[in-house]
Amino acid sequence: QVQLVESGGGSVQAGGSLRLSCAASGYTYSSYCMAWFRQAPGKEREGVTAIDSDGSTSYADSVKGRFTISKDNAKNTLYLQMNSLKREDTAMYYCAADPWGCTYCSGVPCPSRRTYWGQGTQVTVSS
Repeated sequence: QVQLVESGGGSVQAGGSLRLSCAASGYTYSSYCMAWFRQAPGKEREGVTAIDSDGSTSYADSVKGRFTISKDNAKNTLYLQMNSLKREDTAMYYCAADPWGCTYCSGVPCPSRRTYWGQGTQVTVSS
């Protein structure tokens, strides 16, 4: 059974940094596409960044140069380093795992029918 548990969210002032973690279990971690999505109040869930099994990465334009996705296969853990945070980054952030590999819609990660989700961790950025 695939389990994804996010941590590291919180409140931070604009310009600050946060590091999110996602502990994964129940599957062959290194072979899956891993990604971060976010959902702000009143908005649809959107893809932020993804890292495929070969280590290739992709970022939404809104976070390029500020966010960095990485993973530690030995620890079965996914990370999202978020720097220069803006108020518009405020959202619930979700970790996702997909055994079918990374899927992109208009250049940003999007889920498939096999995507597994964590419960989310809240990030709030204030000015």
